[in-house]
Amino acid sequence: MAPSAKNDENMTPIGQSPAFTAMLDHVSRLAPLDRPALVIGERGTGKELVAARLALLSPRWDRPLVKLNCAALPETLLDSELFGHEAGAFTGAQRRRLSRFERADGGTLFLDEIATASQSVQEKLLRVIEYGSFERVGGNEPIHVDVRIIGATNADLPAMARAGTFRADLLDRLAFDVVNIPPLRARPEDIDILAMHFATRMTASLGRRVFAGFAPSAHATLHSHDWPGNVRELRNAVERSVYRMERHDRPLEEIVINPFAATVMPLPASSIIAAPPAISEPAEPSGSDMPAPTSDFTTKIRAYERRLLEQALVAAQFSQRRAAEALGLTYYQFRHHLRLHGLADKEARQSLGRAKRAE
Repeated sequence: MAPSAKNDENMTPIGQSPAFTAMLDHVSRLAPLDRPALVIGERGTGKELVAARLALLSPRWDRPLVKLNCAALPETLLDSELFGHEAGAFTGAQRRRLSRFERADGGTLFLDEIATASQSVQEKLLRVIEYGSFERVGGNEPIHVDVRIIGATNADLPAMARAGTFRADLLDRLAFDVVNIPPLRARPEDIDILAMHFATRMTASLGRRVFAGFAPSAHATLHSHDWPGNVRELRNAVERSVYRMERHDRPLEEIVINPFAATVMPLPASSIIAAPPAISEPAEPSGSDMPAPTSDFTTKIRAYERRLLEQALVAAQFSQRRAAEALGLTYYQFRHHLRLHGLADKEARQSLGRAKRAE
């Protein structure tokens, strides 16, 4: 069974920074080789995503990709999950259980947090890699499998091997090659791309029509934070901020990084009960009273925004990227505002150009 189609979107790493594209190039060259591999990266960098890409670009792409988090299970359960067990092997083992290795036969087995595996489990892993066989817990018949192992961790495995907490011979087998995923702070060029991707997707999941982009204050927050939780932390912060937006038609102004900070959530308009109007004496008319506005405030603002867009386009000779930079917007924000003001299609921009030349 190949990786599920519904996860295809999650198997596409996003970024264009030099550090990130160099890592992807490394993955593309390593993927076709039928050898074990290690994926090293801080929490939230996307180790599982990279492992899935290694499997997808390999000759085993149409075979099972089986995943197991070694840190999620105690030693006895991890042993049973990895290598299976026979009926009666221990209390509660009422029937035979197939191992993760058997389920991954012909495909790829991804072992996340492999540094947490016990010495006993490490020894059995070493045997599978060397001989392609193992025995179920409580069994004595060798089971032969053809599995590519990809391990992942954020631990310093060479240091653990020197300290004797991770088998050096297993590390030698696993580390045919090592993919190092750069942390988000080493790829600042990708922050805007990732943030826009997460914001757009969250907007769609909330049933909103369009995301209006990020205000300068939000951009400043995105680029001033060091993101110790990397892409996962960025995704949570952006999605949290999008769902808390009060005005969906305006650029997002506040990035909520710390959800534990005291926050007063705005009440929906439908839940606010208006106070009865106060009774006061009528004011005397005055000649200094301001006249009633002749047009709607929002209409004036939209007209002003359109003039700014038109002027930026003309000054940039209709290069949308240069016009966006001149206004301090990202390309995607600029495109959004063009659509709002009917300037997104080529014919509208050509008409604007003709009008300016005629002046």
